[in-house]
Amino acid sequence: MTLTAVRPTARPELLTLLGGTPLVRVTTDLPGPHPGFWAKLEGLAAGGMKARAAVSMLLGARARGELPPGATVVESTSGTLGIGLAFAGQALGHPVVLVGDTELEPSIRQLLRAHGVRLELVDRPAPLGGWQVARLDRVRELTALLPGAYWPDQYNNPDNTAGYASLAAELIARLDHLDVLVCSVGTGGHSAGIIGPLRRRWPALRLIGVDATGSAIFGRRARPRVMRGLGSSIHPRNVAYGAFDEVHWVGPAEAVDSCRRLALGSFVSGGWSTGAAARVAAWAARVSPGAVVATVFPDGPHRYLGTVYDDDFTEAHGLDPAAAATHPVRIPHPHAAETTGWMRCDRVHDPLKAPPHPEGNP
Repeated sequence: MTLTAVRPTARPELLTLLGGTPLVRVTTDLPGPHPGFWAKLEGLAAGGMKARAAVSMLLGARARGELPPGATVVESTSGTLGIGLAFAGQALGHPVVLVGDTELEPSIRQLLRAHGVRLELVDRPAPLGGWQVARLDRVRELTALLPGAYWPDQYNNPDNTAGYASLAAELIARLDHLDVLVCSVGTGGHSAGIIGPLRRRWPALRLIGVDATGSAIFGRRARPRVMRGLGSSIHPRNVAYGAFDEVHWVGPAEAVDSCRRLALGSFVSGGWSTGAAARVAAWAARVSPGAVVATVFPDGPHRYLGTVYDDDFTEAHGLDPAAAATHPVRIPHPHAAETTGWMRCDRVHDPLKAPPHPEGNP
């Protein structure tokens, strides 16, 4: 089997489709009443939210001479960045080879291939780091096998972050004021990319990060996760740890409950990241009456019809929306005892730089 993908003819006119997504007011009970928050519907963008980052990373590499015209792009994906890279590859004329895993939804596999991507799937998680590390190991192998191939390294590439300057500008253009920003965190790109410009406009702006239970990003122990699209088994260097005022870890039951409530009460909804961010944004609006709260819905609901919106899936995984937590449990530091539901902590540090908490890791 050939490893290369078909080289597309560059379609720079596609770049006019980037961004420009709607900003809507959400007042649906999540899970109870709240004053409402603003949501940027990035799932309605061509290529999704991460098309912004994908285009930025490829243009940055081209400007530095790291990505010759027509060279192959190789990257790992759990789905969302893959769609963004498929968009960027078509717009800029680069074949794209992606490494997913066997938990990648069939609908996303079909969509990526329809867009001309060469997709490889790893079939077993790494002993340490799970699917994420297994995918990255294969990316390194492919990069060595394909002459001139370029690996964007989304987790550590500053151009990922830079790609979201346009998102920040769109929020500034639409909002008169902003007190609290809620961002899901995976690679750390969009939270780091928009908080700088937004704080220059509103210096007192608070940033709340939303992570997944079982994620290692903010110093918790990595565990197998049902949710995809947020959280990580590694520590991405794009995460702007010093910018966060607090972090919430949200479980899959809470995300499912929020997604379904959004779909029923607001029509706009999405997947794991959207459900988790929405729940925390509603909480922030509820505990800070009068504050203007905004968040980003990274994607729409369609790829999650067999998971988040499927009763058989949620029952098989023990995810009962009716039993989802209605408020977060505050923990004193990220290394506090393991829990599986919704938690929050206002002590945020880089786990690779800060000394361990005196009480130690669990």
